[in-house]
Amino acid sequence: MKSRSIFIVGASTILIFAMASNAVTKIFVEYRRNEYARPDFKFGNIPSPSRSDAATKAKFIIVDGRRDRNGGNVDKLHDGKIPIEEDQPSENFFFNAGTDGGRILVDLGKTIEIKQVNTYSWHPNTRGPQVYKLYAGDGKASDFNPRPRRGTKPQTCGWKLVASIDTRVKGKPVGGQHGVSIYDSDGNIGKYQYLLFDIYRTEDNDPFGNTFYNEIDVVEPNTQVVAAEPATERRGKIFEAEGGKYQLTIDTSETPDLTEWAHKELAPVLQEWYPKIVKMLPSEGYQAPSSLSITFSPNMQGVAAASGTRIRCGAGWFRRQLQGEAKGAVVHELVHVVQRYSRVRRTDPNAVRTPGWLVEGIADYIRWFLYEPQTRGAEVTRRNISRARYDSSYRISGNFLNWVTQTYDKDIVRKLNAAARQGRYKEQLWIEATGHTVQELGDEWKKSLEKKIAAETDAAPKNNTLTDK
Repeated sequence: MKSRSIFIVGASTILIFAMASNAVTKIFVEYRRNEYARPDFKFGNIPSPSRSDAATKAKFIIVDGRRDRNGGNVDKLHDGKIPIEEDQPSENFFFNAGTDGGRILVDLGKTIEIKQVNTYSWHPNTRGPQVYKLYAGDGKASDFNPRPRRGTKPQTCGWKLVASIDTRVKGKPVGGQHGVSIYDSDGNIGKYQYLLFDIYRTEDNDPFGNTFYNEIDVVEPNTQVVAAEPATERRGKIFEAEGGKYQLTIDTSETPDLTEWAHKELAPVLQEWYPKIVKMLPSEGYQAPSSLSITFSPNMQGVAAASGTRIRCGAGWFRRQLQGEAKGAVVHELVHVVQRYSRVRRTDPNAVRTPGWLVEGIADYIRWFLYEPQTRGAEVTRRNISRARYDSSYRISGNFLNWVTQTYDKDIVRKLNAAARQGRYKEQLWIEATGHTVQELGDEWKKSLEKKIAAETDAAPKNNTLTDK
């Protein structure tokens, strides 16, 4: 199959003509940067998502791959509801972190004439673009396999390749709203009962390359399209900080048993520490988000995660930690909301990705050594000293940053943060600030810990070898 692409400059629209037999399969791809994205998904050449198309009543089945339990189930792809924000995991379907996508079968129930297939996605970062192959079949072939897993070529078992989609901008996964419309120059794509989406991740530099898909529409000819509805209204109670400069929304609508704790104990911490963190991590020309939300989810696995200005908290873990690590875990995520290191890569292709250990290390430095130092939660002890490395991430890297701050440069975190946010982190920064490479600092830090632990061991009371006391 021959194809050629036309890039329309200034319109953020890619028009692709894919030649197939005597007809021409046309693919409109439109991309809107986050600052221009709209919750109603209004595009120039692509219809808005629908809640009256043929996919609404179809069966969507995961043929291969696993869904990410932090997102919605596969029904989110055809429920006629669309997210109202750029990063709303519960209103999107996406495959499990660290995997290379998967395959989804759409069974329309009967053979129908298909005019268009439209797909929509929205995410502020690498999970925005769409990369997939669309196959179609009527199920009549004698060798038809309705559920071909990865490793089986669909064309060998009764499927026809309709289109290959890649909405990455010049091969790079750029965040924003992405819309795709597939149709045929003859008027209709064809008569089919089954569609197969072979979906791939947008990048493998980290585990988070699987696209946030929020709607797949299958449009029949001569049917009236009813626009999709917003998935949810904004929920939760708003708490103001620093005289109204910041608005912090806490949503416990799905976990009402956590409401009293969240409002009476967590909210005051947020009101005090969010402005503090903003002041701790400044950089030239940067303004931290003035509003953010914290949502407690009953279905989320794990502890908590921040994406953009949204923090999601796993209710199960928090219920067990209300008198323990719960508030500190949210403070850690507040740091990520302020950091926003990945945003520069959307506009600067030469921006340097900040090492993950440093991103998490800064967050845990602020949490364990500034917010709750009395807990000594990031201490390196005799039990874990052998595994301690400066780039171990989280608590251990936080301990390392605290040592560098106290030993060499009290502003080291501020300097590293500014460089990371501007996409110019480099190891030379450590030499400029301290006169040593980060590896040399790591060795010196670990030796100081070993010396401290040895001294504490020598000072500890010894058992009487005669009385064993």
